Amino acid sequence: MRLTLGLGSGLARRPGDPAGRVWGLGDRGPNLKVPVAIDRYGLEGLAPLAGLPGAKILPMPDFQPALAELQVHDERVELLRVLPLRTADGPMSGRALPGSAEAAMEPTFDLSGRPLAPDVRGVDTEGLAALSDGGFWAGEEYGPSLLKVDASGVVRRRLVPAGLKFAGAEPVLPPEASRRRLNRGFEGLALSPDERRLYVAFQSAPEGSDPAATLIWTLDAETGRRLAEHLYPFDPPESFTADAAAGEADQEGLKVCDLACIADDCLLVLERVTRSARICAVRLDRPGSLAKRLVFSTDHSPGVAQDLEGLAVLSPRELLLATDNDYGVEGAKTALYRLTFSEDLAAL
Repeated sequence: MRLTLGLGSGLARRPGDPAGRVWGLGDRGPNLKVPVAIDRYGLEGLAPLAGLPGAKILPMPDFQPALAELQVHDERVELLRVLPLRTADGPMSGRALPGSAEAAMEPTFDLSGRPLAPDVRGVDTEGLAALSDGGFWAGEEYGPSLLKVDASGVVRRRLVPAGLKFAGAEPVLPPEASRRRLNRGFEGLALSPDERRLYVAFQSAPEGSDPAATLIWTLDAETGRRLAEHLYPFDPPESFTADAAAGEADQEGLKVCDLACIADDCLLVLERVTRSARICAVRLDRPGSLAKRLVFSTDHSPGVAQDLEGLAVLSPRELLLATDNDYGVEGAKTALYRLTFSEDLAAL
């Protein structure tokens, strides 16, 4: 088993950074389904867990989710440094929160099959926004919660839905956030140009909602108060042609994977199934369901890898995309793509 760094779950850039400078974010860390651990790596000692629904193997139980500073060159991307996330009380981990749905429905074990305890500092980080003071906002799926991180990687605040209580949490977010589907919490995150508002996207529709659309919230970045709610309609699953051709396009598989802000209340949304992804532009200055404009589709660009999750604006006419490599547990490598447009993105 050869594990590699994961940095494509979220991408962000602050306007004042040097040209080509971006930040990547990894998720909860390497994890394996039990059959994969047995079949790919010969871990026969895990066979007693094969029939346990949702069981996951964590090869690195104490893994710290981390930020990665990157420099994008013409033909390569350079890793400058890694900032593991931590609190004043200790390191963050990728294990589920005590009492959470993930802890109950996805019990975790080490490579020897020993059960792993949940962690109050556990996060599954997916969305990233960079602040002008050098810090960050990160979105994660377990709470779901929003983390305010300083320039050294220390989590200074953790905003969670009202009613959720644990050490270090501020229960100030709308309680409806707790209705997120398992592993489908805060996936996309962007920041308004004045940094006073956070745009937060749920990966999929909350439990009990129509799966044909998901939610994008505008939140007050200081208080966590919801300022607006928008319904983001997914494109029909059959329109994602690579997934449809593989027989893998269905309504439940539709997801939002990242956001980027290109102007005040104007966002780019990375939407995908697995093999096909597209970027759409939306405006949030009107209430209700959003009108979308297609900006880019991988179905029209052969050679772009699947599992795109990160999206950042390099310049008014350039985007950077990144794949989630799942830490290489099944051999995938991180792939990054620069997209260049003939017009400013805000005008498309």
